[in-house]
Amino acid sequence: MHRLFAELEPSLTVTEQNLADRVRYILRSNIFDVAELERLRREAVPSSDENATAEDAAPQIVEQPANVDTAVNTSVVVDSNDDGTVGQELELEHMRSTLEEAIMETRSTPLENRPLLPRIALSKRNRAVVRALNPMLVTYLEARWDLCETDSILFGAALAVCHIIGAKVSTAGRATGQSSAIPAWRRIIEERIAKARALIGRLICFRSGNNRPRIMRTVRMAFVGANVSLSQPDITQKLTERIDDLKQRIAAWAKRIRRHTERSTRFNQNRLFQSDQKRLYESLERPMVSGTGPAPNQADTVAFWRGLWSEPVNHSEGP
Repeated sequence: MHRLFAELEPSLTVTEQNLADRVRYILRSNIFDVAELERLRREAVPSSDENATAEDAAPQIVEQPANVDTAVNTSVVVDSNDDGTVGQELELEHMRSTLEEAIMETRSTPLENRPLLPRIALSKRNRAVVRALNPMLVTYLEARWDLCETDSILFGAALAVCHIIGAKVSTAGRATGQSSAIPAWRRIIEERIAKARALIGRLICFRSGNNRPRIMRTVRMAFVGANVSLSQPDITQKLTERIDDLKQRIAAWAKRIRRHTERSTRFNQNRLFQSDQKRLYESLERPMVSGTGPAPNQADTVAFWRGLWSEPVNHSEGP
């Protein structure tokens, strides 16, 4: 096609990729109908016996698939004389456009924001899609010597396969999909501590005379199953015991977190000591604390330290 275009328009300089992109845009945007495209093709290419025979035998496309998934699952409606070649070409064209879009999307997306690709089943249809896309990668890979660029191309091809077969791709990205550094058990304990502290605060408010409905509802929930009535004469003592019990639980939970943190710190320090002692000693050094105020006067400094070290002091020695 590029050689034919160079013969027809020698004054225009376009690359093969640019020409293919323009043709693909015209075919996908439906600017011209089938009859108009055929007329333009006949005007551009001089007709000969072979061309006329090929044009007469060429099938007429009636309907083009709406998306790539439809192109794979649904056959294209063509003339009754069609043998399926046009449908296959259209499917490959849609696959190629999907591959280009996926590669461009991958190149413009940071590595940490790439979507998580699902594991696809090895069905006949999925294998056929992969076998159809493999030859298309040669154009992108043959001129790429950078490993990062090769990785982007291969990831874009995998993403295109997921789009074509209709697999669900997580759009949240790898950064949001990763779990936080805080383990689940610690988050659960911290939530328990927060709820216990909130309950202690409301119990103290009720003990000090606050009888709002929300406070009363929380206090009743705190004594569920304990056979304690808020109208008992010793309710103040019950409240104090409940508050002390909650404080002891908070202390036990906090000690569990502190014990795990110390153990984790020792483990990391021991492992760092085996691999890089310099980094370990640098991490153990305390940061220098510098004053933000004005520098002290030299005479005042000398007088201060002379009063500590130069003047004799009589100490009372014990037995």
